[in-house]
Amino acid sequence: MKKTALVLLVILGIVVLIGGWAIGSYNSLVRENEAVDGQWAQVENQLQRRNDLIPNLVSTVKGYAAHEEEVFTAIADARAKLAGARTVDERAAAATELESAISRLLVVVENYPQLKADAQFRALMDELAGTENRLATERGRYNEAVRVFNSKIKQFPMVIFARIAGFSERAYYEVSPDAMTVPKVEF
Repeated sequence: MKKTALVLLVILGIVVLIGGWAIGSYNSLVRENEAVDGQWAQVENQLQRRNDLIPNLVSTVKGYAAHEEEVFTAIADARAKLAGARTVDERAAAATELESAISRLLVVVENYPQLKADAQFRALMDELAGTENRLATERGRYNEAVRVFNSKIKQFPMVIFARIAGFSERAYYEVSPDAMTVPKVEF
């Protein structure tokens, strides 16, 4: 009888340990997944801030460069894509397209020295530069949260548990090759 009780006690102890590990692991994965979602929300917050600034910037530049309609159309199209994007990948692609359109706008601005002297334009550019810096910071934080989460779910034995629990790899915010091209600015 004592041997059976001891065996049952050992089995119960093993079950409790495995159950405790499973609960702790699941909670850890949930925390890391929520950290990724929270960081993405911060990226979206900064994307929205930039999106709100752009109409003011465009209307200021339009007064000086009314014939640059192609650039203004590209910005409007990119903003519309950003507003309509549903997934992280779609929003990241739309944001990259918007960045490209903004860089073309800045090239146009270089052709209008009197515009660069305009106080409203300078204030908008300062706000946009600050927003771009915040956005870069939040993208970095998002990618770090994704790195931590992805590393965790790829390690053994967590990889098995993560698949069973339905956790999958998250996508990094990647810069498109177009965004790597420096716009040509002539003085």
